[in-house]
Amino acid sequence: MPRAFLGLGSNLGNRVAYLRQAVASLPDLVAISPVYETDPIGGPGQQGAFLNLVAELDTALEPRELLELCRRLETEAERVREVRWGPRTLDVDVLWVDGRTVADADLEVPHPRMWERRFVLVPLADLASDVATPERLAAARGEVRRLGDLEALPDDPAEAVG
Repeated sequence: MPRAFLGLGSNLGNRVAYLRQAVASLPDLVAISPVYETDPIGGPGQQGAFLNLVAELDTALEPRELLELCRRLETEAERVREVRWGPRTLDVDVLWVDGRTVADADLEVPHPRMWERRFVLVPLADLASDVATPERLAAARGEVRRLGDLEALPDDPAEAVG
């Protein structure tokens, strides 16, 4: 089975609960990275910090099927798409699928901006240092704060500003 990596993030509402619910719904799950907190990049100001993690799947799902899974998880988390890179209850992206490249209007694999983003590469390196190499990590931008394992985190009831 090929490895696939999904990036998950939340900066609105009960961030921990949204991530836990999404992870619990993932098929073929092998591992999840620790959770990292990061400041938002792009989008409108006054957004709350994101919680981010990467999930590894060993799956026969094709990249398009993974995208459908990502969209379903976002819908289940009642994500609203009003502003590009705006606050969101859940964001799930297909980052990487071993041996696959996709260049469609609505899906690019590998994810086109993952190499620039430390909030993606640091948790990805926890699971796949062969993909997120030290050289790629050194070139990525942004700050991350490791919070720990998802299941060990306390509930996060505070609403993010957005």
